[in-house]
Amino acid sequence: MGANSSTALGAASESSDGRISAEHSGVTDLFAVLAYGEISAFYRLAEEAKLSPTLRGRVAVAKMAGNEMEHFKTLEQALADRGVDVFDAMAPFVRALDAYHASTDPSTWLESMVKFHVGDGIAADFYTEIAGALAPEVADVVRDVLAETSHSEFVIEEVRTAVARNRSERDRLALWGRRLLGEAITQAQYVMAQRDSLTELVLTATGDLNGIATLFEHMQNSHAERMRMLGLS
Repeated sequence: MGANSSTALGAASESSDGRISAEHSGVTDLFAVLAYGEISAFYRLAEEAKLSPTLRGRVAVAKMAGNEMEHFKTLEQALADRGVDVFDAMAPFVRALDAYHASTDPSTWLESMVKFHVGDGIAADFYTEIAGALAPEVADVVRDVLAETSHSEFVIEEVRTAVARNRSERDRLALWGRRLLGEAITQAQYVMAQRDSLTELVLTATGDLNGIATLFEHMQNSHAERMRMLGLS
């Protein structure tokens, strides 16, 4: 399993209302993996803004990057409130998340937009589903940093306009979207395996292995809906 022993798991895994306690050790790992995801997204978007063919696109992506940095700061503070250094906490997840981004490195502006909307949305679905089983103060942080912004409308318009006039582009991006789904699910499984406390938190949140399978099914359904909104299904 992961790097930490099961003996390090939080003794009180559930609060009085049946939700996972804020003191569960897996919460620290959850905040940490989200924090590295947000800071990675910031650097990725800042770099991919250069791919935009228009000034409007570059500015829109720069704003997206700014949102990701604000989310990172929220998680940095949440970890600090738990007495945890954000950089130490993120370290176990660097390799897994970097590998995901290396395997899904977009080569065009439209691939970048699809990855932002679809790829990041898949990850958000995974963690948002878990949030429902967390203590309110923890769930609020998770939902806050994963909330979609108005910039999603820009991405949808950009992709739909492009694929409506180019069938080959639509087919190519549809394949890209399916690849993102497969890579994201693989990444989610690998990330969970990095830390026993995070694995235990996810299992508690979903109920059992069947619950995790149901979670992945929900992620696939949400993915299909996002692809439809982009005009890719």
